[in-house]
Amino acid sequence: MSEQSTSSQAPDRTPRVVIVGAGIAGVQTAVALREQGWRGAIILLGDEPHRPYDRPPLSKAVLLGKAEGSAFDVDFDGLGIDLHLGRRVTALRPEAHVVETAEGPVPYDYAVLATGADPIVLPGSEGLPGVHLLRTLDDAERLRPVLAAQRKIVVVGAGWIGAEFATAARESGCAVTVVEAAARPLAGALPVEAAAPMADWYTEAGVDLRTGASVASVAPGAVTLVDGTTLSADAVVVGIGARPATGWLVGSGVALSLQDGSVLADEHLCTSVPDVYAVGDCASFPSTRYGRRLLIHHWDNALQGPRTVAENIAREPAEGVVYDPVPYFWSEQFGRFVQYAGHHAGADELIWRGDPAGAAWSVIWLREGRLVALLAVGRPRDLAQGRKLIERGATLDRGRAADASVPLKSAVS
Repeated sequence: MSEQSTSSQAPDRTPRVVIVGAGIAGVQTAVALREQGWRGAIILLGDEPHRPYDRPPLSKAVLLGKAEGSAFDVDFDGLGIDLHLGRRVTALRPEAHVVETAEGPVPYDYAVLATGADPIVLPGSEGLPGVHLLRTLDDAERLRPVLAAQRKIVVVGAGWIGAEFATAARESGCAVTVVEAAARPLAGALPVEAAAPMADWYTEAGVDLRTGASVASVAPGAVTLVDGTTLSADAVVVGIGARPATGWLVGSGVALSLQDGSVLADEHLCTSVPDVYAVGDCASFPSTRYGRRLLIHHWDNALQGPRTVAENIAREPAEGVVYDPVPYFWSEQFGRFVQYAGHHAGADELIWRGDPAGAAWSVIWLREGRLVALLAVGRPRDLAQGRKLIERGATLDRGRAADASVPLKSAVS
């Protein structure tokens, strides 16, 4: 595919930042650099042919035909951002300060890795007709007529994406079956107590949720489970997670996690290679707040991290700006607005606020009395107050915190 650019190439003598990836993390890094006063060239490389766009609307407005796309409202020309579309990056050569692409090398003074994550493919399903992923604008466009025709759909995976897609499919009038290998929805994200009420949401919405159901094989028009059950399907949508898109960095010298493949960024979002930063879904970072390395595949992380990267590049502060956020994400599913802030571990104390059978409730997690995480369903005030309390490291009175009529900010001990 030919290169497209929104401005002329900067002279070689101009210091340049090359950003690999034109999703939200890449775009926000470019914008933040200008906000921080960077006067050099900014080159933004995207492998898709579309103008950079936001992903959350893909599982909602775009799928339902309520929007044609979700392009960012950014004046790339006006900001002097040299945008290249359909330009696939193949390698990083730090010794030469060069990013290799299918159309040739791009030299850099600073490089920012913002390649996001790739969806995990169900073994044996790749390339099969009628089997879909939902990650890109093209994915959503292919699925939109499936929903419009009110087809019979099998969704593999009851995580965040699976729930959001099932919500849209039911709203379109499709017959939906969701199969999940774990014993409950969101098994990898939430403990059993918090996730258990969510199973009822599927039933209420008319979705056939089958937990403890592993897929044995997929064929055009059918999904066969390990127990021998065969589910007929006009379309199959796979939502079983994502993995950092970092394969192109193998051999570059950039340190990658052996567990999840993420770029091992430091507290300043610097990589192990000088003058190279990493941000968004492709990078993990050490959190002093939580005492562990975090890999966060959510929109807010891709929005907040670029500000740290931009300040560290544009201003070059002596100590470097540290990135240690309170993680935050949200999901809209089955008529409910679900929000989560913080990070919890299995040993943390769980406290309910409200009735999980009702329309609005929260769960908080305490560590030695200190608020570390909060899940809010239809209680945005809990989320807003809880997020600030987590940032402060506030300790809560357990009795008052468990009383849903008491504002969280009033439960501080």
